[in-house]
Amino acid sequence: MKENKCLQYKVAAVHAAPVYLDLEKTTEKACRLIAEAGEKGAKLVAFPESFIPGYPYWIWTHTTREGGAFYFDFSKNAVEIPSDTTEKLCDAARKAGIFVVMGMTEKDGYTLYNTLLYINDNGQIIGKHRKLQPTMSERVVWGRGDGADLDVFDTEIGKLSGLICWEHTMDLARYALETEGEQIHISAWPGISAVTNDPNCEIFNAVAEVACRHHALVAQAFVISTFTPVDEYTVERLGLVGREEMITTGGGATSIFGPNGQFIAGPVTGADDQILYADIDLDQIIYCKMACDSIGHYARPDVLQLKINRKKQVIAENIYDDAPVEEGNGDVL
Repeated sequence: MKENKCLQYKVAAVHAAPVYLDLEKTTEKACRLIAEAGEKGAKLVAFPESFIPGYPYWIWTHTTREGGAFYFDFSKNAVEIPSDTTEKLCDAARKAGIFVVMGMTEKDGYTLYNTLLYINDNGQIIGKHRKLQPTMSERVVWGRGDGADLDVFDTEIGKLSGLICWEHTMDLARYALETEGEQIHISAWPGISAVTNDPNCEIFNAVAEVACRHHALVAQAFVISTFTPVDEYTVERLGLVGREEMITTGGGATSIFGPNGQFIAGPVTGADDQILYADIDLDQIIYCKMACDSIGHYARPDVLQLKINRKKQVIAENIYDDAPVEEGNGDVL
């Protein structure tokens, strides 16, 4: 592990809506929020799921046919890595002197991925994570990630990683990050509780809280849980103004948890843009590890072990027989 420059510092969790389905304006907004967090002294700022260019709420409120036009705009405003968009984000991180974890929809060819992008305080991309399994209707818009980027990044502010939304129900994915000594975990979510046409959405904030508090406790890590709420422009852009039975403004409950699973900041709710701050001390992890170090004295590898496939999944692999030709005896076979 790298020797930390600081064990005690301020972290920031963004609770804000994008300029829905607008790549350029949302990137500009993201850069302003990065600058604001840096001015307030934060060393790390985390953004919600698919902040750029927004979460695809239409998959829950519209038919697949109706969603086609939204998907077109979604794809046109998705982020390529690297690109001018990522250069702007990196420049903002460098100027603010802050680590940034940005939720975005990534475009790779014609397939989209639900991605967390990690940028250090020097403005360098240090990695990314694609959501392993899009949830339910999300499979209409996003492809699947793989184990190649299920990573923990060893940085000057600690071992940093994260998961997206319902990945937190994948216990083995969470434990994979624990095995690499994760200390700060980013938990990125959409404002699904604002979607009113599905009764399961009513419990979304409560379920997210339970998932984050549980991971903080069993991983003995700080968890930054960040949501993107639904604002009035998003409702208008979806063509659902006056359709409160389908969607409302608000959604989400941005919070920060300590390694004992307890709140240290938040929750922040509502549709207004806010940044939640908390001071953390990585040495607090020591007290929690004393009770149950999940990858040390509280593990039982003689009974339970995790197998992780880190290989990048490819659609084509060229295999050639390049073995030397042996000299024969001249017989024709």
